[in-house]
Order: sequence, then C-alpha cells, then structure tokens
Amino acid sequence: MKILWTPWRGEYVLGEKASGCLLCIKKQEPVEKDRENYILYRGATCYILLNLFPYTSGHLMIAPYRHEASIERLDGRSLYEMVAFTQASVATLKRALSPEGFNIGMNLGKIAGAGIADHLHMHVVPRWQGDVNFMSILAETRLIPEALDATYDRLLPILAEEISRRSDGETGKGN
Repeated sequence: MKILWTPWRGEYVLGEKASGCLLCIKKQEPVEKDRENYILYRGATCYILLNLFPYTSGHLMIAPYRHEASIERLDGRSLYEMVAFTQASVATLKRALSPEGFNIGMNLGKIAGAGIADHLHMHVVPRWQGDVNFMSILAETRLIPEALDATYDRLLPILAEEISRRSDGETGKGN
C-alpha cells in the first residue's frame, strides 16, 4: 500500500478551531498577515483568498467584507466587485495553471453544501481532465499536487496585474 502525505490536513483536523465567522476573522486581520491568511487581493467591498482545503490546486474564494448569508441582501457594489474579481481570477488561473475548465458558484445555505453558511462567497475552482480519480471516488480523498504557499506565490503577481488591467475605478485599491 502506498502512503500519501497531506500534513496540512492534520493541522485542520487536530488544530484549534476559530470561534466566529472565518471569513470575517480573516478580513479583519492586518494586511501584513495576508500571506499567512492566503489573501491574494483586497478590494473596496470584497477580497480574494485561497481555499485552505481546496478541491483542486488554485481553488479561490471571493468574499464580500459584509457578513451576509443572503445574496438578495448584498448591495450592488459588492455584487459587481465579486463578479469582476471572479473574471480576474479565471484569467489569472488560466495564465498560471492552464486549467481546462472551471466550476464557479456559490453554495447558499448549509443544506446546499455551504461550509461557511452565514457569509456568502464565490468559489472559483480550476479543473483538469482526470482531476477526479479513484482517490476521490473510492477513498473520498483528493490529491492536491502543490502546497498552498507555492500556489499563493504563483498567483499573487498575476492576479494583481489582471485586476489592474481590468480596473475601471470601480474595484478597490488592492494590497
């Protein structure tokens, strides 16, 4: 039998869990902790971060600063920035990781699969042919071939460039 090492999963399973909303906690941390928190970009109303427990390498989340579970109650400026950041995220992931497709969406409510049900957020998941294999199907285990730190370093400069290139004054200043 072969052993697959994923030590960062052990940190999550055994580690201390934060009380409160993880997305609110991360957004309130100082900018100096953005790398530690895997925050790639801060806009005026939303921010982009790596998912700590990704489905695939490069799995991003875009969250509004406002703690809101309902998309119907989110203001238009935040919705606009969320979609603009989704567009920039896709372009960034195409340049950095060359995926063959994407899953983009939100899980609204716990019953719909939201891990953080009280704070809506957009998922941008790059996909490749064969990224779901026997490990996912038989062992309910995903193989992520790159450490989060390496993915962060790869995406950070490209994302800043993509947002700057697309910026029309409506998105934030970034970090």
